[in-house]
Amino acid sequence: MSASSPSDPELARPVPMTAFEKRFRHPPGLVILFFAEMWERFSYYGMRGLLKLYMANYLFVTAREALQGCKQRVPPCELVAGNPDSVLFWSSIRGLLPDNPQEQASLLYGTYTALVYATPFFGGIIADRWLGQRKTVLLGGTLMALGHFAMASEDSFFLALGLLILGNGAFKPNISTQVGNLYAPGDPRRDGAFTIFYMGINLGAFICNLVCGTLAVVYGWHYGFAAAGIGMLLGLIVYMFGQKHLAVDNLSKTRAAHGEEHAPLDAGEKKRVLALVVLCVLNIVFWAVYEQQGNTMQTWADERTIWPTLFGFQVPSTWYQSLNPFFIILLAPLLDMFWRRQAKRGTEPTSVSKMAIGCFVLGSSFLVMILGAQVLAGDKGSLLWLVVCTLLLTVGELYLSPIGLSLVTKVSPARIVSMMMGMWLASSFLGNFLSGAIGVFYTRWSNQAFFSLLTVLGMGAGLAMWAFNRPLKAALEPEHAKTP
Repeated sequence: MSASSPSDPELARPVPMTAFEKRFRHPPGLVILFFAEMWERFSYYGMRGLLKLYMANYLFVTAREALQGCKQRVPPCELVAGNPDSVLFWSSIRGLLPDNPQEQASLLYGTYTALVYATPFFGGIIADRWLGQRKTVLLGGTLMALGHFAMASEDSFFLALGLLILGNGAFKPNISTQVGNLYAPGDPRRDGAFTIFYMGINLGAFICNLVCGTLAVVYGWHYGFAAAGIGMLLGLIVYMFGQKHLAVDNLSKTRAAHGEEHAPLDAGEKKRVLALVVLCVLNIVFWAVYEQQGNTMQTWADERTIWPTLFGFQVPSTWYQSLNPFFIILLAPLLDMFWRRQAKRGTEPTSVSKMAIGCFVLGSSFLVMILGAQVLAGDKGSLLWLVVCTLLLTVGELYLSPIGLSLVTKVSPARIVSMMMGMWLASSFLGNFLSGAIGVFYTRWSNQAFFSLLTVLGMGAGLAMWAFNRPLKAALEPEHAKTP
């Protein structure tokens, strides 16, 4: 990732040098975290890819699709009878929602994915103050595995969501923080490590829909949810047996340093924390638009897209959820090379500029869907509309998300880094909640008007971020000066 050697003597090593690191330029702990996160994301996105369709077409209706997507087939399958009132807490929650099952599913989908990103802030505090990153990750993974297996019963649906929300809050900020902990301050490999780690996230997200979505189509919804639970267990096993390759928890290090884990922030630290807070606020709109993938775009994939038949097998619409991670795996190395080339020429954008570019590209991706809606005029159409839109959307994501993760570990004070990572992820909380609220308009407006709204929101977020580029860069400058 850089001409600098990982064994430079001026860099204090958080983990011992190994033969693996000498050969592959990154410590073996990165591999452990890569695969632990890959399986955790397999479980999360495998469940998420089924979630909205499960609620709208099975759980909250009386005529249910026993197999995902069966009413869209030719000939369609027979629907089975169901009783939504058997779901615990549904009688109370239903009164807060619209009557349309698609709108109910949109709002609940947005609320769930929002809360998944709200709890990491508290999971970060728990790790920074009491348990440390490792114990908190194990706690979170266990809760999530229980949540996935609880999805096997319709009655425990909301209980399962609660376990998943709490588990993700403990797991997510602390697994990401440990990637940064593998590298000393100023180590130029850190950005590259987060790019590799981000590919692990998306490898899991790519595989999961091919597995969980296919099981839901062939055998039923609960087989898909069970596969997600097995994925979470595999992630826990990898993490448990690989802990010896990880860096010491930040909590242990700060306690060893005169027990100052609760020392107040100095002026420079406060300025960097404030800059991260501003970036988090600006990220909210990005995530509100981006998360339409699992919401309204999945509905388009299910209802408005002609899916091919491969060797006699009708490709399920949930495979759409694998397009984005596939493009990330394909494009991340290319963008990394592009940025390194820009860096050599002195033309690489700042982190904030990259994030602004990401918002612009995200907004422009929905211009494709506006055109698609005009061309199809209410009919079903080609998969290419989704493919091109998702390709552009993915470029926007790569300019924003991994850059933000790396930035948090660079500029956050070490004693609160997990909390700050949780705060960063919390920007997705409001974004996902807003995503669900925006998704309601998909059924109320024309498709052209709805996708136009997404375009305006994405580009507007980019303009706002660009306007704040200079002051944010100045606030983060002290830390950037240390990092090539």
